[in-house]
Amino acid sequence: MFKIIAPTALLILASGAQSADNWPSFRGPGASGVSVAKAIPVTWNVESGENIAWRAEISGLGLSSPIIWDEKLFVTTAVAEAGAAKLKAGLYGNIGAADDNGPQSWRLICLDKNNGEILWNRELHHGRPAIKRHTKASHANSTPATDGERIVVFLGSEGLHCLDLDGRLVWKKSFGTLDAGYFRVKTAQWGFGSSPIIHQGRVIIQCDVQGKSFLAALDLKTGEEIWRTGRDEIPTWSTPAIVESKTGTQIAINGFRHTGGYDFETGKEIWKLQGGGDIPVPTPLHAHGIIYFTSAHGKLSPIYAVRDSVSGDIEAAGANDKDFAWKISRGGNYMQTPLVVGDLLFTCRDSGIMSCFDAGTGKRFFQKRLNVEKTGYGFTASPVSDGRKIVYVSEDGYGFVMAAGREFKRLAKNTIGSACLATPAISNGRLYIRTRERLVCVGGK
Repeated sequence: MFKIIAPTALLILASGAQSADNWPSFRGPGASGVSVAKAIPVTWNVESGENIAWRAEISGLGLSSPIIWDEKLFVTTAVAEAGAAKLKAGLYGNIGAADDNGPQSWRLICLDKNNGEILWNRELHHGRPAIKRHTKASHANSTPATDGERIVVFLGSEGLHCLDLDGRLVWKKSFGTLDAGYFRVKTAQWGFGSSPIIHQGRVIIQCDVQGKSFLAALDLKTGEEIWRTGRDEIPTWSTPAIVESKTGTQIAINGFRHTGGYDFETGKEIWKLQGGGDIPVPTPLHAHGIIYFTSAHGKLSPIYAVRDSVSGDIEAAGANDKDFAWKISRGGNYMQTPLVVGDLLFTCRDSGIMSCFDAGTGKRFFQKRLNVEKTGYGFTASPVSDGRKIVYVSEDGYGFVMAAGREFKRLAKNTIGSACLATPAISNGRLYIRTRERLVCVGGK
């Protein structure tokens, strides 16, 4: 078993050279979902104003997460020319697309993270969407990424856009139509969902779509393509993750036909794993020399704890301690990316069933429902943590604060009052939650 990591050590692991206040991309520093600079509040109530620093209305519909650099917060949205876009939250299995493919304005909005004031609002693209979205998605699903000098925003078929922190366009690039939907019913278009990441001056994008899927690296300064690697893969909605280990730097990618690792410098495949859930969404998570993958839908919902030193084709079937630290075939996540806090791995299904595992061995400590009062709550957003507590936001507008320990302990169920499907951000002890209509800053005024 691993030793529990103290909050100060967690800060070093999570932030590296970045300020602990920054939350630069999906899931924050290193895609960890953890920021331990300061404790976030246990209780709040958006409707009454308890422990709410500010609220800012955001026009249109977007399910991207907020990102933060220094005093600025960035978020994307798609604003329809005619009428308000409808969002159908909840637990249901309809594969149909939303009927709102009229002209849209895709926008990047910059706010002051301290008071919610909108500093600038830039249009990135205008026109009719190239593909439809799911009724539970938006036309602005992908979370931006920044290195503190530039911001990249991926709009799928509407292009990859790079701006400076004052909102001036630096470059943009089109990859044509990126059609993401159910591979068994190709007319069921669901919208693009993978977010870009930035590492060592490169933008990494994962484009698993109907047709020619690929992984690519681009120069952050110019947008020039450095390499592109084709993938024999069905549509996925996962964001890639950087894995730095003793064997070098690789890009870990979730998938169905092709979960795997690619060399950061060249794009060459390092290792490959087939199988699992056939609608991969969660982002890979790296900790303790292990890369954690989970996916669901179809016959399996596995958790694979893959050693970060593997190479070649690896097999999920059978026992193979050389390649896997541990694995289970059922019980993994459909929508949410897991969370590692110290020596514990936390997962949660979209129905709100939370599990805690020993991150090194896979021993399960508990499996409990977050909402003990009733069933039926949906959970799409991934959890975040201050190293002491874990926050889950539900689709129907509640914030569950859980103890980050081996025993199931719910500390609070807080009222948000509006649908929440975007993963929150943390900065300097404040929690930033995106709801259907607004951004909310939870923390002292």
